[in-house]
Amino acid sequence: MATDNKQIDKVIYSYTTSSNQLEEENRLLKETVNQLKEELDKFKKTPLMICTVKDITGKQAIIQIPNGNEFFVENVSQEKINPGDSVLVEQKNLTIIKKIPKSKSFAVESFVIIEKPTITWKDIGGLHKQAQEIQEVVELPLKKPELFKKVGITPPKGILLYGSPGTGKTLLAKAVASSTNSTFIEIVASELVQKFIGEGAKLVREVFELAREKAPAIVFIDEIDALAAKRIEIGTSGEREVQRTFMQFLAEIDGFKPLDNVKIIGATNRKDILDPAIIRPGRLDRLILCPVPNEEARNEIFKIHSKNMTLEKGMPIKDIIKRMENFSGAEIRAVCTEAGYFAIREDRTSIKKDDFFKAITKVKQDEELEGDDYMGMFG
Repeated sequence: MATDNKQIDKVIYSYTTSSNQLEEENRLLKETVNQLKEELDKFKKTPLMICTVKDITGKQAIIQIPNGNEFFVENVSQEKINPGDSVLVEQKNLTIIKKIPKSKSFAVESFVIIEKPTITWKDIGGLHKQAQEIQEVVELPLKKPELFKKVGITPPKGILLYGSPGTGKTLLAKAVASSTNSTFIEIVASELVQKFIGEGAKLVREVFELAREKAPAIVFIDEIDALAAKRIEIGTSGEREVQRTFMQFLAEIDGFKPLDNVKIIGATNRKDILDPAIIRPGRLDRLILCPVPNEEARNEIFKIHSKNMTLEKGMPIKDIIKRMENFSGAEIRAVCTEAGYFAIREDRTSIKKDDFFKAITKVKQDEELEGDDYMGMFG
């Protein structure tokens, strides 16, 4: 009996000792877990940086921070993270903390002009050949994509309109948007480059996402030479940013299928300085010149802008047209507006020939003054 009691005591002692050891181990584990939680909480303290995941390798990832640099970092997030996701990272070690929902960096609608134009082909004078080309390249693929599939040809993804200022490039783009009932999204490339240093590539990406959402859409990039000019060497951070934005723009064009419901139209006054990458086949490969109007074209444009004006009888239209030699379409419109003002100043509703002659002189002088100011910029 005594022996049995000793054995029982040994078993009890053994269990007690094991229990004490387990309790001690459990206490140490709890302390370790708490320490890890504290470390993790330190990581989670704001401010945290928003980055984009470029690639995933096990528990590590390649991320891109807002200035465009990339880093290989640790990933302690419990969520599944994929390339392209937006994540919060700790600023010191750039450790990924958690995934966040994709959100637009910009209220992109406030940085672009979005409209449903009402301009028709009849509102454009002197550009019949150009209008026909745009109808073939932009309008037809949007209206009859099945025709291109049957014939077995691929239409261009976009076009480039080039020529002197005021020759109708924007009007042509708006007219084709109107004829196809497309959303017209206009970006001025020079403003994009100047205003969004560090963010240009993101804005370009979001503009094209917006175009897909609002398809059918026409993305019109005015002054595209500010974004897509030839660059011999990339020196300053600003030049590097412009290059990043340009590369993102090319990537977006390449991402479209030729028969998608989004077409891209670029416009420039300086085709000679464009990077060849932008006009190679598969991008903006149809080049359309918008020239300064000849006499016949000036006559058409003048009729469009003066059709609602009250003109005196015997108006010497031919003489007025000849005096406007080398005027752009925008300048002819300005002449009609100024002639109306000369009549209003004299409390008249009818426009005389002298009103047009004075208006032509004024527009010429204004153009010469602008030219002098431009030359003055260069000393």
